[in-house]
Amino acid sequence: MINNKVVVFTSGTWDLFHIGHLNILKKSKKLGDILIVGVSTNQLVKSYKTESPIVNYAQRAQIVRSCKYVDKVIKQSTLVDIKILKKYKVDIITIGSDWKGKHLDGLEYMKVHGKVIYLPYTTGVSTNIIKKSILKKSFNIIKSMVKRDQV
Repeated sequence: MINNKVVVFTSGTWDLFHIGHLNILKKSKKLGDILIVGVSTNQLVKSYKTESPIVNYAQRAQIVRSCKYVDKVIKQSTLVDIKILKKYKVDIITIGSDWKGKHLDGLEYMKVHGKVIYLPYTTGVSTNIIKKSILKKSFNIIKSMVKRDQV
């Protein structure tokens, strides 16, 4: 708590920003007074996903920073870093429900020193769904162009 205000922390990649991301930020902000958002560096994302984000770190941070629900954006080089949680006196951490049951030191710390809230994903939208849609549509466009060239 900072000045009797409840501090909420959430973090993510925030690549190809979409309505699911906005919902997480909105729900997280409703839980407290100050919302601090960690934006994962490209290197961090690549360490636990198979590829780097499409949008670079600086742009992803700027997009998140511009959201009206966000009070502060920090660079996240470690998943749920305890040092950051202590520095900002975080009371509540929100994280996607897909992390439930996974061990992260920061989550374990917050289970003892605060509160962890798992937020459900917005149905039907994710960065992976968007990527697959782009790939599918790209394939159909190329296929259509090849077909026209054969006539």
